[in-house]
Order: sequence, then structure tokens, then C-alpha cells
Amino acid sequence: MQVKRQNISILVDDNAMRIYLVSPDKVGQYPGILFYSDIYQLGSPITRLADHLAGYGFVVAAPEIYHRQLPIGTVIEPTDIGKIQGNEAARKTATSEFDTDASAVINLLSKYEGVASQSIGAMGFCIGGHLACRAALNPLVKASVCVYPTGIHSGKLGKEKADTLTRLSEIQGELFLIFGTLDPHVPEDGRITIKQALEKSKIRHKISEYEANHTFMRDDGYRFDPVATDQAMQEIISFFQSTLVNN
Repeated sequence: MQVKRQNISILVDDNAMRIYLVSPDKVGQYPGILFYSDIYQLGSPITRLADHLAGYGFVVAAPEIYHRQLPIGTVIEPTDIGKIQGNEAARKTATSEFDTDASAVINLLSKYEGVASQSIGAMGFCIGGHLACRAALNPLVKASVCVYPTGIHSGKLGKEKADTLTRLSEIQGELFLIFGTLDPHVPEDGRITIKQALEKSKIRHKISEYEANHTFMRDDGYRFDPVATDQAMQEIISFFQSTLVNN
């Protein structure tokens, strides 16, 4: 179905946080998805993925994750300098601030006209995959998709070491993690650490692995894999439909 797009803002800790909000054009009640970018914020590769998901019947809210550090509307270029800029903004953001932002967007979605308030999910890429996992700590989140999530196994996220791995058992919803087996940022030993922690936590989860590199779903980079991207998107849509629509 067709989608409608808008930019809104909410105040979080007295900072305006821009949210790219995209929803089905047809009036109705749809699941809401907190949608996290990678370290480069809301460039066109990310907003295209948000649009794609919304077209399958979801209200997608994508916040600027560095709204405390960078001017509203900042899109970081995926270059060596951009990588430094994105990682520096992450380093200056406390884990508690990321958590506060998640709660703010989840609260927005739960009250937003057109969102089925009991059907809230989260999704993200790279650092956003880690943030989507942390968003799942919120009991309102029924399902989370973590795409090549960085830092879960090591605790790397913001200013301080994140406790995500040790808190997995608090998650009440279901997790879906997608990894690239060629990803140097989440190597095999890191994936094993995450898998073991998930098994120990006894939460509902599934894992898919693709023979692909980090950021394989960004269509503007040399690591883009169209086939893996299409397959992953179909898995993601099916997962959200089973957990948020048909559950």
C-alpha cells in the first residue's frame, strides 16, 4: 500500500528530537514500530527501509539518535569522517539517555492515532540494532528486530559500558536477530556470546545468519547485498506480522 511521510518533533530532556514518521496512507489501526538508524542517522538508505516496512501495514517512527549532540536534520555521510562523527556522537551519549529516548518514542506510538496501542515493536541497524534490543526491555514492546547489532556482546554503546547482555531475561516480548557471517563488528565469537546469553535468558527469540557483511542492507555502500536484503526484509515483515498483527 502507499505511505504518507512527515517529520515531527518531541521534547526529550528539553531537547527537540526529530522523528521521521511514515505510515500507511489508508486509514486504520496498525502496529507501531520504533525504527532505529545506524550511526549515520536518517539518510535516504534508512528512510527507504522505513518506507518499505510501513507499506506492509506499520506506523514507523524513526528518531534522530544523536539529537542531543547534533543539529536537527543532520545526516552523517557514510565516509571515514562520517564514521568518526557518528561514533563520537555515540560516545558522548549516555546509555540512560538512549533509554529515555526509547521510552519517549514508545509512549508517542502508544498514544498515536492510527496505532494499535497493544502492538508496539522496535527495529534497528548496527548501533540501532543494539538500541532495538534495549527498547525490548520496555514491557510495551512485544517484538524487536536487531539487524547486525553492534556492541551487545561487548557492552559498547555510549558513554559507559552497556548492561544489555545481562538484562536479556527482563525482555517480555520476542527478539529476532539478524547477523552477517562476514561482519567484522559482530564476529563469530561475539555471535556465540549473544546466542549463549539468549539461551540462558530463556526469552523467545530467533536468529538468522546471512553470508553477508556489516550494513548489508544499506543500498548506498559497497557492502550492499540486494538478495540478502530482500530475504531479510521478508523475514522481518513475517516476524512482525506474526508477533504484532496475528498474535
